[in-house]
Amino acid sequence: MSKNKGLSVIIVGCGKVGLTLVEQLSREGHDITVIDKDRELVESISGTYDVMGVVGNGASYSIQKEAGIENTDLIIAVTESDELNLLCCTVAKRVANCSAIARVRTPDYSHDVSYLQERLGLAMIFNPELESAKEAARMLSLPTALEVASFAHGQAELINFKIPKDNKLDGMKLWDMSKSIPADIETNVVICAVERGEEVHIPSGNFRLQCGDVVSFVSTRRIARKFLRSIGFKTRQVRSTMIVGGGRSSYYLAQELLQMGIAVKIIEKNRARCEELCELLPNATIINGDGSDEAFLREEGIEYAESFVALTGIDEENILLTIHARNVSNAKVITKINRVTFRSAINTLDLGSVIYPRYITSEAIVAYARAKHNSMNSNVETLNYLCDNRVEAVEIRVNEASAVTGTMLKELKPRMKKDILIASINRKGKILIPSGMDTIEPEDSVMVVTSHSGFSDIRDILA
Repeated sequence: MSKNKGLSVIIVGCGKVGLTLVEQLSREGHDITVIDKDRELVESISGTYDVMGVVGNGASYSIQKEAGIENTDLIIAVTESDELNLLCCTVAKRVANCSAIARVRTPDYSHDVSYLQERLGLAMIFNPELESAKEAARMLSLPTALEVASFAHGQAELINFKIPKDNKLDGMKLWDMSKSIPADIETNVVICAVERGEEVHIPSGNFRLQCGDVVSFVSTRRIARKFLRSIGFKTRQVRSTMIVGGGRSSYYLAQELLQMGIAVKIIEKNRARCEELCELLPNATIINGDGSDEAFLREEGIEYAESFVALTGIDEENILLTIHARNVSNAKVITKINRVTFRSAINTLDLGSVIYPRYITSEAIVAYARAKHNSMNSNVETLNYLCDNRVEAVEIRVNEASAVTGTMLKELKPRMKKDILIASINRKGKILIPSGMDTIEPEDSVMVVTSHSGFSDIRDILA
């Protein structure tokens, strides 16, 4: 396959996740066909994004054939039904030499993912609610952070935080950090992106930080916590959390938190669901009540909550709950938002950490598509969007020697595109925060932070 030609991709299911995948993958230059039973939805998406649309059941061979399955590189099934998604992929694998990705969300299947993936020959089985729960758990393990993403097989972290008033970083140039932060910490941290209002910066050493900046930095887990402590942030994980909403996301999050030793209280107004949760989560406190009732929340101790997570199925309710929690408590707050309309307005609200499950899904799938696009060498290992999707942090595997390898970064920099920062190098399991004297070598995994889009090979950094 030519690297300049995009993949042929079929997306089955035109819901929130399907739409996000259409947006992201079409922007990456792939040839998209969508399948859904809803004719109006298919016509709307195919007209808006200039993609092909087929109306029908995505698990039907005749429908897949009409969509061009025999010449497709990748099929992604993201309907509301786990079983239908698995069936779509199974049918596709029987008739075409394509990769297949299925969304599977039901907890009943959570222990069978590896088995299903291997037996059905799928490239990936993805659970947005479970991945969202893992992201929320990382935030609660480091509550002063807005976002915590892991990479390099969990050995390093990409962390976002907001500079508060009177913090020592307020007014400081990056190259002056060594004067107030211990050298063993400062040299092992790289600030890779700064969001300031509507502006996004990939900063150089003379960049001056200021109050209100949302800063993204890369480091190892141990050094990251030392760095945050050195600039006046608390790094102890929360001891308890209050969750409003008892759906799948809450179940997965409670599981994660209980394993971390964090006490969990879930408020859910459906009594039958409460009884299910009591059986599934015997070590959690399950309360049957209306989490949108201000007096009820006060009775349950919201004013003293150490952390608060709004996980109802209604975005507007989650937003209001978070605003209320911030007004009446000092809790670390996390808000789940499924839709991305009015995102600019949402960003003006002080909602603390916000989780968008559909973007967590698209990051993993776009990373896979880039790897597959790049001559089947799995160069892209992880992908994270920063600064409201305007910056990418992409972890790229270096498979062979090239014009990038063996050259000191200070000599390579003049040949690189603008707005690129080499944030870290994973060399045989050791994380390096590179200086100008370091080099990129074959078999390294390199974290590249950039405002460009579509990088799938380390050579893409060159101008």
